[in-house]
Amino acid sequence: MSASTLISSGVVLLTVVGIAYGGTFLLRVVNGRFPANDLQKSYFRAGHAHAGVLVILGLVVRLLLDQPTVPGWGRSVGDLVLAAAILIPAGFFLSVVGRDPRTPNRLRYLIWAGAVSLVVGLFGAGVALIVGGVALI
Repeated sequence: MSASTLISSGVVLLTVVGIAYGGTFLLRVVNGRFPANDLQKSYFRAGHAHAGVLVILGLVVRLLLDQPTVPGWGRSVGDLVLAAAILIPAGFFLSVVGRDPRTPNRLRYLIWAGAVSLVVGLFGAGVALIVGGVALI
């Protein structure tokens, strides 16, 4: 495994600590210690859940793609999964900021940008892994 993959994967893994700490914010919201309307509560829950799952998924994809037979483009495309781990939660959290919003603001489009990033990243990573596996045959 390359030094850059080890270092960047370590950084990604440390973000999980931040996500876990973010869970304490979610607990304050759910317990009523942080004022939030129902829309905000739903979006905060979704943002937190997506952050945790997508960061771990992005880390797994990154580690799988760090094989010598996997083409370099696969590693680049696979990093789109980590981009989704930023875009989707950011869309959930930032689209409901403010006092008592009734609808999400335009930053909700980050959720869709993240969804596209996720699908392209997973598809590209899957193809790259198949290409890398065929090279071993």
